[in-house]
Amino acid sequence: MTPYKVAVLWRGDRAARGAATPDNNRYRGVFAALHALGIAAEPAVYAEEFGDEVRLQLATVDGVLVWVNPLDDGRTREQLDALLHEVAATGPWVSAHPDVILRMGVKEVLHRTRHLGWGADTRLYRTAAEFRAGFPAALHAAGPRVIKQNRGNAGQGIWKVARSGSEGDDAAMVTVLEARRGSMPESLPLKAFMARCEGYFGWGGCIIDQAFQPRLPDGMIRCYMSGDKVAGFGFQKIRALIEPPPEGPGAPGAQSGPRMMHGPDAAPFQALRHKMEAEWTPQMCETLGIAASALPIIWDADFLFGPRTAAGEDTYVLCEINVSSVFAIPDEAPAAIARLTHERLRAHRR
Repeated sequence: MTPYKVAVLWRGDRAARGAATPDNNRYRGVFAALHALGIAAEPAVYAEEFGDEVRLQLATVDGVLVWVNPLDDGRTREQLDALLHEVAATGPWVSAHPDVILRMGVKEVLHRTRHLGWGADTRLYRTAAEFRAGFPAALHAAGPRVIKQNRGNAGQGIWKVARSGSEGDDAAMVTVLEARRGSMPESLPLKAFMARCEGYFGWGGCIIDQAFQPRLPDGMIRCYMSGDKVAGFGFQKIRALIEPPPEGPGAPGAQSGPRMMHGPDAAPFQALRHKMEAEWTPQMCETLGIAASALPIIWDADFLFGPRTAAGEDTYVLCEINVSSVFAIPDEAPAAIARLTHERLRAHRR
């Protein structure tokens, strides 16, 4: 049989497309792992301006591995997702497929899977009218909330919202802080903040509203998955949604700590690994109607620490799932990506 041929796709300009090789980009570890298994892998740098050229390239490969953010310098994935739909319909296997992203790689998954062990108090608003009617009451009854647009990255459209006065709902003032790096708290009327968020009902389609997790300063665990198996972990003390010190967002104390990478067998995370592999991932697949064989080659679930149990054990609250562009990754992940890619290509060719 002829060797498998895979395109590794990421966003860039014309110059980046012309200069790209398997060795001169941040995915070089993935290229090396694919080549080690006999898979011919080539760069496929994408931009809307030369989408037709990329489409022709993808028509010549057996599979496509995609790393493109939902939002990037004002651009969305709308045209790329349409292109990938066309490519997948003609034969090549695509990961992550746009349909899978829309099921699990958006914030709506937090609402659809809130009944699982990783769930929290989570509400969904599909229209601006629902948001205006429901959010003030949730904020008044349950304390600080976190508003999330359905599709985004790098903290864009994720806001901590807390009441800053005792006024009634109609006249309430709130303090808001976006998760984007460098953001500062802002005080404004609740009505004005909700009006600002109405644009999120456009491409994203809905707004998710979660209870703020008070153990946020304890850090975030990123559980990297390759299909339905854990490929590693990252642990980071984050500053997003935590008010910066008086010196401002540029001060040393305002910066998130480094993400410390760990392999799948790291002792501190084995309870979470068991939950993900044995319980939560199969339950998520059943809830969302996703076959295990359709899970992305690489994805991650970000967890905050929830309330401790009576025995003092940690619980975990899912704050998002990343599917579109999961990077950086643990050292063990490229080999896991390559192995699962080979399995999927074999199954696809049969």
